[in-house]
Amino acid sequence: MSDELILYAAKGGGSAIVEALLTLAGQKYQVRYFSWEQLPDKELLAINPLGEIPALRLANGEILTETAAITLWLGDRFPSCGLVPPADDAHRAEFLRRLVWLVAAVYPTFTYGDHPERFVANDEGARQLRESTEQRCQQLWRQLEAELDGPWVCGNEMTALDIFVAVMSSWRPRREWFARECPKLFAIARRVDQIETLGEILRRNELLPS
Repeated sequence: MSDELILYAAKGGGSAIVEALLTLAGQKYQVRYFSWEQLPDKELLAINPLGEIPALRLANGEILTETAAITLWLGDRFPSCGLVPPADDAHRAEFLRRLVWLVAAVYPTFTYGDHPERFVANDEGARQLRESTEQRCQQLWRQLEAELDGPWVCGNEMTALDIFVAVMSSWRPRREWFARECPKLFAIARRVDQIETLGEILRRNELLPS
């Protein structure tokens, strides 16, 4: 069996976070891109019953899903890359809280807001759901902005959370809004952009101009 990891992905989605983290961890990996129109694809459903990306096939054939779970797995497996603060680090609790907050509070605003027609039965309901999730998303980002007191999300060292910010700030309400309303988060995203290997991944995922 190949020792190369296989990432199941869609350009511009949360799988871009995992691409960046795998690169920072120095791991060889293949990417199997699905178009958004394909999802949920039969091949992907066989791997992840939710039919969602990202999914990561490990060297032993096991499938790992959920961006936060993949992040923690990489942090445990490759601790020297600094993606996840170690257990005795002063920022460990802060990191874990914010990681779960991003996927439990912010992510759902895209899950329900990007395709509201999947969750309500009429156009007016879809419009209202889209608007309310947009407002909630902005409220949450402002909350995080107010908490930040260093150059990165967890103080003075870059962690996986900064990759989350760089990718997710390219989604609604977009980078222009962050530049105006959340300048500290915008500055973090721009610092990530300027790391050559990470900027390439963001461009490949159509999150930055080519």
